[in-house]
Amino acid sequence: MIIQLPYGRSKVEIQLEDDRVLTIMHSKLDEYHPKLSEVELIENALDHPIDSLKLSELAKGKKKVVLICSDHTRPVPSKLMIPLLLKGIREGNKDAEITLLIATGCHRGTTKEELIHKFGEEIVEKEKIVVHDCMDEDNLVRIGTLPSGGTLRINKMVSEADLVISEGFIEPHFFAGFSGGRKSILPGVASRETVYWNHNADFIKDEHARTGILENNPIHEDMIYAARKAKLAFICNVVINSKHEVIGAFAGDAINAHREGAKMVKELCASKPVMADIVITTNNGYPLDQNIYQAVKGMSTAEMTCKEGGVIIMYAQCEDGHGGEEFCRTFQNDKTALEILEEIERTPREDTIADQWQSQIFARILKKHRIIFISDADRELVESLKMIPAHNIEEALDIAKELLGYDGTITVIPEGISTYIEKEYV
Repeated sequence: MIIQLPYGRSKVEIQLEDDRVLTIMHSKLDEYHPKLSEVELIENALDHPIDSLKLSELAKGKKKVVLICSDHTRPVPSKLMIPLLLKGIREGNKDAEITLLIATGCHRGTTKEELIHKFGEEIVEKEKIVVHDCMDEDNLVRIGTLPSGGTLRINKMVSEADLVISEGFIEPHFFAGFSGGRKSILPGVASRETVYWNHNADFIKDEHARTGILENNPIHEDMIYAARKAKLAFICNVVINSKHEVIGAFAGDAINAHREGAKMVKELCASKPVMADIVITTNNGYPLDQNIYQAVKGMSTAEMTCKEGGVIIMYAQCEDGHGGEEFCRTFQNDKTALEILEEIERTPREDTIADQWQSQIFARILKKHRIIFISDADRELVESLKMIPAHNIEEALDIAKELLGYDGTITVIPEGISTYIEKEYV
């Protein structure tokens, strides 16, 4: 059989023996065909907000409006969403001072070129755009204490705004349950120390901090508090397919609208595991497979349906290399994955370091599975991160056979991020 896999900005074709493939595990996102167009879906969500007044009503009398936007690492269709959100604000208050605040969390800053790609030249030239910097002490302010005890510090522009709204998209998330909604505040526009506390080892280890789980998820609970404390009044979140086309839109209350969107994602993306010796997956292509750090997300999906001691074959272009200095350093030593994992899990919440959460999940996966990595990244870099580099599927399968000692069964997950394995079945 021939299967297409997203890789960077294009696709690669792999050919597999039919009798070895147990299943090709797709989400149903591409099978869902709404009756409305992309713009109509967003307009309809804005016209019928969940548990909220319309945006135009909320904007009345509000002078300073902050519209939090996703950054360059997220395939949010901002070119469609932002004009409609700006229109709604200005219908209610044509004199509002609007700032588009880019929610980078702890990522690098979004470049002007990336902003133009995201919004289009007209919005970049006409609107006020600020890129959040989690280490800019002059523009961070404390607004409370998280339920878990950490300090909640966010971008000063948000705390000083009369109205805070956000755009985003909802997909399965490997420790926050689902992306979108409350994540615009934490980690989106929070301080580094706040993000680190929220992503601490205790929380990452918690069995509720997994894909598709919101209830009793300690990471999610801190994020909810942060969103409410920051007075995130209104969101517009979309659900997208593999072509990054809008197939669902949810607007209104930051918590309740997000919850409705998450229900749709769960219905379309959740699968039962089909345990295999080898799992082949991706990080959904660009912009999600820009680096090795982000590729851990796709691996975490494969982990849930790969037999212990099995092999994960990961496709991720990684044009930006490793994507995290601390993440990289954590694995570039003689320690085993188990030793690294145990060391991280002993780390107190207040001592969380950069990239620790990603390292913890990566170590957890490496402890149970061998990873063969197909990418454009430097071979030595891949090997230093305790993975096995390969150029193509043929080479990868040959390596897998050597590791296993036999031709193993295969499960294929073409979109590793937008597919997830329901934990109760594992």
